[in-house]
Amino acid sequence: MSKITPHLWFATEAVEAAQFYASVFPNAKVTKETEIKNTPSGDCDIVAFEIGEQPFMAISAGPVSKINPPISFLINFDPSVDEDARELLDDVWEKLIEGGSVLMPLQPYPHSERYGWLKDKFGMCGK
Repeated sequence: MSKITPHLWFATEAVEAAQFYASVFPNAKVTKETEIKNTPSGDCDIVAFEIGEQPFMAISAGPVSKINPPISFLINFDPSVDEDARELLDDVWEKLIEGGSVLMPLQPYPHSERYGWLKDKFGMCGK
């Protein structure tokens, strides 16, 4: 079964963003970096990375498109699976929020004991 691979568009920060996410999440890594020359947007960096076993792609292709909150990634730290889930969530939240902004504070909500929504320094939104 094939997976859907989110492909994130950045103006110039694809490599920096992929390296940042690989440093923030446990079991994350950059798997490939490629430069494509002479595209309509100029030279473009394309980066493949993984968070857990979920593949992602990122491209530096100019300011034509911007990341925005309607597309967000849900990150689940499940205490029934990992006894350190709360600490992992707190650690990832603190790293992602640095230079970003809170859309919903990390706190209890009717649908979850601990939930938050943020926009990181690259404009990527996570819940």
